[in-house]
Amino acid sequence: MNRALTIAGSDSGGGAGIQADIKTFQELEVFGMSVITAVTAQNTLGVHGVYPMTPEAVVKQIQAIGEDIGTDALKTGMLFSSDIIEAVAEQIRKYNWKNLVVDPVMIAKGGASLLLQEAVFAMKTHLLPLAKLITPNIPEAEVLTGMTIISLEDKKEAARKLCALGVEAVVIKGGHDEDDAASTDLLYDGSEFYTFTNNRIPTKNTHGTGCTFSAALTAELAKGATVYDAVLTAKEFIQAAIEDGIEIGHGHGPTNHGALRKRRR
Repeated sequence: MNRALTIAGSDSGGGAGIQADIKTFQELEVFGMSVITAVTAQNTLGVHGVYPMTPEAVVKQIQAIGEDIGTDALKTGMLFSSDIIEAVAEQIRKYNWKNLVVDPVMIAKGGASLLLQEAVFAMKTHLLPLAKLITPNIPEAEVLTGMTIISLEDKKEAARKLCALGVEAVVIKGGHDEDDAASTDLLYDGSEFYTFTNNRIPTKNTHGTGCTFSAALTAELAKGATVYDAVLTAKEFIQAAIEDGIEIGHGHGPTNHGALRKRRR
């Protein structure tokens, strides 16, 4: 059984964070494990409270997994503070874990900040050099690179800058593209660029799409897929999850994590 670990925040609404990751792992048939960095009180209407764990509590969770079960791939999501980021990076180095996917979660759908400003420097310095793949959306890529991203060429330049920080590969997601009809994700593997374009789905139920996409990538890497093939599967997974949506809550609802499995029956 291939193993996948998520190090992220808990979403009480079940659409993002640890909950979305574990659901995605299960759907893609890997054994999912978790390290909780913060507890959030949130639902489809927004984030109503963020309660971070201590760095010690995060480290103890990682060590419990590292000293017994181990993992074939792992992802990070909401890490909240520089202290937690540095502690996580130290443990990843300690256990020499590879196949790290970094989803640099900074802002929730409703606009709530999920990463303290000083933590951006810690992420760039300590965590990104350990990453096999990083999956920022356009606003996150802008923060990490200090540049404005509008065109495809801008995405390419941002991807090069991120790889210069030590990241092996980058996927810059196109959900914030100015094109109302389609969005284009850009993959840069350190030498070649690849684009993946999908039609936009007219829905407000996109809560947790970034978490789910990066979790799907992690699951596929845990099973031995190449980065390119992992991106293909993750794109198929998240597109189905959005297209075959579910109506839950009164705000930005979650995606349907079981959609691809049902399509494949």
